[in-house]
This record gives sequence, C-alpha cells and structure tokens, in this order.
Amino acid sequence: MTRAEITVSGRVQGVGFRYFVVRNADKLSLNGYTQNLGNGDVLTVVEGEKLLIEKLYEILKEGPSHAKVKESKILWSNFQNEFNSFEVRF
Repeated sequence: MTRAEITVSGRVQGVGFRYFVVRNADKLSLNGYTQNLGNGDVLTVVEGEKLLIEKLYEILKEGPSHAKVKESKILWSNFQNEFNSFEVRF
C-alpha cells in the first residue's frame, strides 16, 4: 500500500474532472480526495495499491471528454491509512 499526490493542469476545472476522478477511484477501490486548486489545477491525494494508483494516474492523464490535460505529475509518499472512502473536497 502506498500514497500519491497527483496534480493535473490544463482545462481541468468546470468540465466534471473531479467527479471523473471519484468514479474511477471508486472503481479501483482507492481512497482519498480530489479538489480544485486556486491556480486552475486539480489535486488528487490517493491511497491504495501502487498498481491501482498507477492505473488511476493513466486515466487522469486523459481526463473526461471535455477536459484537456496539458501536464500531470505524481509524487509518491508513504501510506498513512488516512481515508475510508474517496470524496470531492471544496
């Protein structure tokens, strides 16, 4: 088990991106949250199996149909068992 922070930038706000993240994280049984950042990026903090987080990362690099992801990055850290579900934070 591990933890990652995924940041995506581009046209990722106002296009349903956070709910796209939640749907896909739930399908992969991952826990954490996603939120819009003030600079226009979307941050996702996720915990679970590394292989499943990598799969989510690949999905988020594409984004939903109305999004245009220009850049994405993932930062790995130690699993903290902080979350029981996946949610949108405001």
